[in-house]
Amino acid sequence: MDAVVMAAGEGRRLRPLTERWPKPVLPIDGRPVLATLLWELAAAGVSRVFLVTGHLAEQVERLAGDGSAFGLEARNVRQPGVLGSADAVQRAARAGAAPPFLVSAADTLYGRGDIGRFADAYRAAGAAGAIAVRREPPVGPGRPGIRIRNDMVELIGDDTSPLSSAPLWALDEPVVSRLCLDREPYELENAFRAAMRAGARIAGIEIGKTRDLTYPLDLVKENFPYLLA
Repeated sequence: MDAVVMAAGEGRRLRPLTERWPKPVLPIDGRPVLATLLWELAAAGVSRVFLVTGHLAEQVERLAGDGSAFGLEARNVRQPGVLGSADAVQRAARAGAAPPFLVSAADTLYGRGDIGRFADAYRAAGAAGAIAVRREPPVGPGRPGIRIRNDMVELIGDDTSPLSSAPLWALDEPVVSRLCLDREPYELENAFRAAMRAGARIAGIEIGKTRDLTYPLDLVKENFPYLLA
């Protein structure tokens, strides 16, 4: 199975750190977030990763290398500018990512084994795509609330839902074919909405807690928690 890893973002809320280092190479538990993510993807059965880079791309690509250090094959795809998550995925698909494939942000860590369990649940659902959800309140367009009924997504953007989208998805052709049909910046949620309007079934799969770096203080919290005790 292929996976697309979106690693092009500028990480503006982490400035000034991200003026020198791209967010995916910053550490959680003393290890670059991207390195841990690649190992988890390999453990989940992913054999090939399309790494979409942009901001300080050379550092990200140097860390991933050809992927062999992580037990998979890594291919690089450049995204020129902030064009959105759907644009990143479309570029990877045009570069050879074969649906159905997984998509993840490069700056988020999942519980051990959660990616594999998500992929297994997606395959078992027989759906056109899947959205990972976590039991956390929605926060704006980047983490929309997800309403689920009978294990399928009923609504993307439900502010009253106790579940919010995590940056982990599965896409098959009915969703891939609807990427970038709206206006820039092109976002994945809109492709899923378009597929649902056309009758596609999208699975909502709950995963455990995620970890990421959003603000500079998070670097201390995730690597030196004893300093905040």
